[in-house]
Amino acid sequence: MRKTATGFVKVRAVSGTSVVFLAFEMAEADANGLMGFAIQRTDLTENETIWLRGTKTFSSVRPHAGTDDASSHEHPFQAFQWADYTVKPGYRYRYRVIPMYGTPGALKEKPATTITIAAEPLHGSTHDVYFNRGAIASQAFAKRFPGKTLDQAGAPAYAWLARDLLPGLLDFIAKAKDQSYSLHVAIYEMGWPAVLEALKAAHQRKVKVRVVYHAKEDETGETNEQQIDAAKIRGLCSPRKNTKIMHNKFMVLSRNGKPVSVWIGSTNWSRNALHGQLNVGHAIHDAALAKAFLGYWTELESDPAADAMKDWTETNNPLPPKTKTAALTPMFSPHRGRPTWDWLVELAQTPGKPLFMTFPFGIVKDFRPVFDQNDGVLRFALLDKYVNGGSAASRKEAIAEIEATRRHPNIGMAVGNRIFVDSVDGWMKEPSAIGVNVNWVHTKFMLIDPLGTKPVTLSGSANWSEASVNDNDEHLVVVRGDKRVADIYFGEFMRLFAHHRFRESVARHIEEFGEESFDTWKPQDLFEDWRKWVPKHFEAGSEYDIKRRYFAGV
Repeated sequence: MRKTATGFVKVRAVSGTSVVFLAFEMAEADANGLMGFAIQRTDLTENETIWLRGTKTFSSVRPHAGTDDASSHEHPFQAFQWADYTVKPGYRYRYRVIPMYGTPGALKEKPATTITIAAEPLHGSTHDVYFNRGAIASQAFAKRFPGKTLDQAGAPAYAWLARDLLPGLLDFIAKAKDQSYSLHVAIYEMGWPAVLEALKAAHQRKVKVRVVYHAKEDETGETNEQQIDAAKIRGLCSPRKNTKIMHNKFMVLSRNGKPVSVWIGSTNWSRNALHGQLNVGHAIHDAALAKAFLGYWTELESDPAADAMKDWTETNNPLPPKTKTAALTPMFSPHRGRPTWDWLVELAQTPGKPLFMTFPFGIVKDFRPVFDQNDGVLRFALLDKYVNGGSAASRKEAIAEIEATRRHPNIGMAVGNRIFVDSVDGWMKEPSAIGVNVNWVHTKFMLIDPLGTKPVTLSGSANWSEASVNDNDEHLVVVRGDKRVADIYFGEFMRLFAHHRFRESVARHIEEFGEESFDTWKPQDLFEDWRKWVPKHFEAGSEYDIKRRYFAGV
């Protein structure tokens, strides 16, 4: 949902299911003397009013704040955008955005702007989007479960980390209520017993359940075989071996033989996927799309060789599509040659359109020129790592390219990090990652002009690589023009981007200066002179100016 309110400060609000993103705009002359923005939130559902809080403070008023947060009324936010990550799906909220002037400890309010917006419900008419928290590396986890690993913290920690994702996955399976329903599943990792038990329970309700799974002789395939036997669902499963990787994670729900919905996304059924790394599950209630996925599933079930599978996709899923306006366009892999891969790169390069992408395995060579453009168009990337694989020399070269690219003022990048120290003003030591290969960011989505009038969202299992298009079994869906979908993905992107960008800055500081440097490093301080932070937001072409204009819709 999107709302705009005008006043002394113009406020634009964008809500997802668990995030409300706020952007501010005002006349440059009115910003002279601005010390920051205070934000008061009223939960209109539970009738509760609070001040939003942050960790940066005026050191002359509150030195050595540590990791304790502070009211934005006394220590306002010195940025032209802020986000509330504590909202609840479907709740209504009223925000008062107050520009603060004066001096630290003696701040004065100028006219507030009030805006009311509802967080998106988890369930929509066509799309249900579920994210987990993706924040096992966080102070929030460390404070909520102090001194404990995930297993030591137990069920409450697992539920907190899974957030909406595991309940949404189980709810989709539960929609298959009786013998009139069927579930057709294609899954790479099936190592989480609760999901297998849900499928078994559906089978016991007389639902037709069929599962195609990755069954190659590798670690994932061996784990899958063990889990299938442990859950006693061997009779429901068909192995997929004649492919490089059976990397899909989708389910088709049908009733009376007619497909009605499909579950897509990045989420494997594993401990790490559901509770560690960032992942998304996306249910789409569209009969035509579900039918297309069922056709793809049917082809996978016979375990065709690579050439036969490519023959099928080239015939039944020709890409690029003939029309660029369809609300929903699927991509099924594997394809042949460059056309499908080039189409994805071309979409990312849509002229003049801002771009937000997540990269689990780094930015491959073909996508680097997409970001290497100093043209004033905002482009953000959230990475689990810079690059994946290759020789030491090639990795070094790639990292140098990406480091140079991110110096452009229109480029924002963040790389996933855990902060290992416990010496940053009371920073609590955090638990380690719980997976392999991908620790922090496993989603593979692309947002093209997400805050525009015609946003485009791409989401699925396919990593942004040629192999994901031409070698693996993969899927993604292009969603055009759906603002609700774009708003949910955008909010979650910004949540994790802010999370890891700060963590990356700490990690870089440690690498350069050592842990002992935190004796003098004070990341919490606010500027006590407005001239040190306001002007850069109005400096044409600066990083701050580009963000302010796009987020506020200027």
